[in-house]
Amino acid sequence: MTLTVEQADLVAALRDFSDRECGTMEKRNALTHHGEHAHSDVVYSKLAAAGYLGIGIPEEYGGSGGGLMDQCLLHEELYRGLVPVHAIGSTHTVAGIYKRFANEMQKKSMLSAISGGAPMSISISEPEAGSDAANIGCKAVKVEGGYLVNGQKTWCSAAQHAQSILLVARTSRGERRHDGLTMLEVRADSVGLSIVGIDTMGGKLVNDLYFTDVFVPESNLVGEEGSGWHQLMAGLNGERLVAAVEALGMAQRTFDDLVKYLRERKQFGKTIGSFQAIRHRVADLAIEIEASRALAYSTIAAVEAGTAPADDLVRATSITKVKLTETAKRVALEGVQLMGGYGYAVEYGMEKHLRDAIAPTIYAGTNEIQREVISSTLGLK
Repeated sequence: MTLTVEQADLVAALRDFSDRECGTMEKRNALTHHGEHAHSDVVYSKLAAAGYLGIGIPEEYGGSGGGLMDQCLLHEELYRGLVPVHAIGSTHTVAGIYKRFANEMQKKSMLSAISGGAPMSISISEPEAGSDAANIGCKAVKVEGGYLVNGQKTWCSAAQHAQSILLVARTSRGERRHDGLTMLEVRADSVGLSIVGIDTMGGKLVNDLYFTDVFVPESNLVGEEGSGWHQLMAGLNGERLVAAVEALGMAQRTFDDLVKYLRERKQFGKTIGSFQAIRHRVADLAIEIEASRALAYSTIAAVEAGTAPADDLVRATSITKVKLTETAKRVALEGVQLMGGYGYAVEYGMEKHLRDAIAPTIYAGTNEIQREVISSTLGLK
C-alpha cells in the first residue's frame, strides 16, 4: 500500500518531532528519569499543541478527523522515535469508545479534553479476570443519583497520569457471562479510589486500582447499562491494530539501532556487519519487518473499508497483532545477540528494546488468546 501525500507528510513531521524532542539518549533519560517512567507530560503537551492527539477525533471536538490509518501511522512513528508518551494508547482507546457510544454532552467533554492533551485510561482487567474478561467482579451498585463502586482492578495502563478512567464494572448478572458489564467514567481523583503502581521490567507502566465506595454520577454512564461487553468488542479490531503498529515501530527502531552498531563496531580489522553470518541474519530481519508492515497496512485498509465479512476482519487483525509483536520480539532478541556484551549493556539501549518488545505480546489480548481467536474463525471450536 502506498501512503497518500498527506500521510507521507504526517510521517515526516512526526520523525522531525521525535528527533527534535527525544532524539538522543540524554534527552530521553531527562524526560523519563533514566527510563523509569514511560510517559512524559511535557512531550505529551507538545504533541497536543501540534494537533497530533486529536488525529482520530472529529473536527467538531477539536480533532483533525483522521482515519484509522492516520492514527496507526501516529502510533508507529511515536514508538519508532522512542517518544515517551505511554498514555496515548489507552487515551485513544477511550476516545474510540466515546465516539461510538457516548452521548453528545459526553463527547464534547471527553473528546475535546483528549484533543487538548488530557491523558485517559481504561480499566478492564482484575486479579481473576485477565484473558477471561467475562469474569469481571468489580461491582457498581445503583444508588440514588448514580453508582457506588467497590472492588479491585489491575494492570491499568497510565492510570497515574489520567484525568479520568473508563471503568468496566459489573452492574448485574445475566444468563451469559458477558451480560451485566457497564462502562462508567471515573475521575482519577475520586474519593475512595486508590491508584497503586506495579513495578515492571518496562518501568512504571501499569497500576492496581482499589475502589472503596466510590460514587459515580449517573451522568457518567457511557453507553447503555449492561452493554459494556458489546461496547468493548466493537472497537477491538482497531485496538489490536494500534498495538500491532506500535510493535512495528519498536521493531523498526531496534533494527535501525542494530544496523548502525554493526556498521561501526570492528573486530578482526573489519566492521562486524561485513561478516556473512551476520549480514544474512540482518537480511532476514529486514524481510520480516517489511512483510509485517505490508500485512499491517493491508489489514488497516481492510478494516477501514469494512466490506469484508466480520470473521475475516477479526482473523486478520489477530494475525496482524501476533505477527508484528512476535517480529518486534525477534528483532530485539537478535539485536542483543548480534551486539554481544554491548547488547546486554544498558549504555547501548538494546537491552531496553528487548524489555519493551515483550509487553506487546501480552497486552491488548495475549498472543495465545489471538491464536484462539484465529483458530475459532476457521471453524476449529
